[in-house]
Amino acid sequence: MEEQLKIAVFIDYDNIEIGVKTTLHREFDVRSVLEGLKERGEVVSKTAYGNWSRHGAAARAFSEQGVQMVQRDTTPKGDKNGGDINLALDALEMAFTRDHINAFTIVSGDSDFMPLVNKLKQFNKRVLIVGGKAFTSTILQRNCHEFLSYESLLDSQTPRSRRGGGSGQRSRPRRSLPLQRAVPLVDRTLHSLDRRGVQPQLGLLKSTMQQLDSAFDEREYGASSFSGFIEKLVDEGFLAVRTVDGQVMVERRVDDEDSANGNGARDQEDAIRMLAEVLVANVDILSMGIPAREVEAVVTAADPDFKETDYGFSEFTEVLNYAHDKGLVRVEADLDHGLRYYPGDELVGGSQSVGDDAEGETDASDQAVSSVEPLDESKPSQSRASARGRGRRTTRGRSSAPRKPAASPARRKASTRRPAGAPVDADE
Repeated sequence: MEEQLKIAVFIDYDNIEIGVKTTLHREFDVRSVLEGLKERGEVVSKTAYGNWSRHGAAARAFSEQGVQMVQRDTTPKGDKNGGDINLALDALEMAFTRDHINAFTIVSGDSDFMPLVNKLKQFNKRVLIVGGKAFTSTILQRNCHEFLSYESLLDSQTPRSRRGGGSGQRSRPRRSLPLQRAVPLVDRTLHSLDRRGVQPQLGLLKSTMQQLDSAFDEREYGASSFSGFIEKLVDEGFLAVRTVDGQVMVERRVDDEDSANGNGARDQEDAIRMLAEVLVANVDILSMGIPAREVEAVVTAADPDFKETDYGFSEFTEVLNYAHDKGLVRVEADLDHGLRYYPGDELVGGSQSVGDDAEGETDASDQAVSSVEPLDESKPSQSRASARGRGRRTTRGRSSAPRKPAASPARRKASTRRPAGAPVDADE
């Protein structure tokens, strides 16, 4: 019999609150999170960290749910690392002193908690992460035991049971992923169970799939339950089911190689490569700090056939979230303007190298011209650089004047997942 989970919940409220507000445009609903966790085990401890002097209404909602609230005071510069350290220390202390607690849930999208996740796993604790698909670090999503998207927890609650967010703040339905995108994971899981000589029962199949991909959620494919997800695969001809001694067993029906590989579907890395090409060509626009809808408009203008679901993403903001973890974009957030996207280190470096290569070719061309016609002052020195189609960044010619750093915004920015104290070097 599977061991019952005794769950301790640690909520990084400042992070999850601004992430939910800027991506889903609603208030964080702590009740939906706790109700979703109760389906997985007994919640024995609930602690939230935040600057509660600024969140009076939220504090009342947390009190109604019996959540212990720990005050997090930021420095004058907005540094909240102290609060993150308190959360990590409290979680580790509980892991050391409460042997009966075998599962820890971290409600946050901040990749700074990755060391805590690794340490808890080393102490044989099950680690769950709750966060939005659009703002939770993919590093966290892939390295915990189970990732629960906040959106799916909202969808699993009836409007009457929702508190804090209210049924009047219903977000638009998420688009379902194509079913064939799940085939490679299912196929890999069945092969793994077969090598171990284990019968592929439904419950074992799901738990093994989550071991291989902690972010797997059948609701992403339009199914309300795992059995419904399997029924969809059976109806599409990917799987077959049979009953053995009253137990439902799952087996592959299609042996075609293309079907086993998701019909040659493009993966998320393909989306990153395409996005990098588009953003390098439009880096000047991105440097102004633009919202996700404008980034999406730039991408669809370059590729009208682009669909994020073809690459395994339910929403375009999930593409940008993954691009952030790859260093292509940098994300800043505030409650007035939501998430805004700027060029990341990898994108700036790539654009700079393209510009430097163009300038180097321009210099070589100019030197060749001057060696033949040293007195001709009418030769253009920037034609080859400007013809590369990289925008204004590559038309500087041979100017050695340093670029001016972009002015910092006047108001203070609050970051959803950036390391605290990171410099803000782009204007709006």
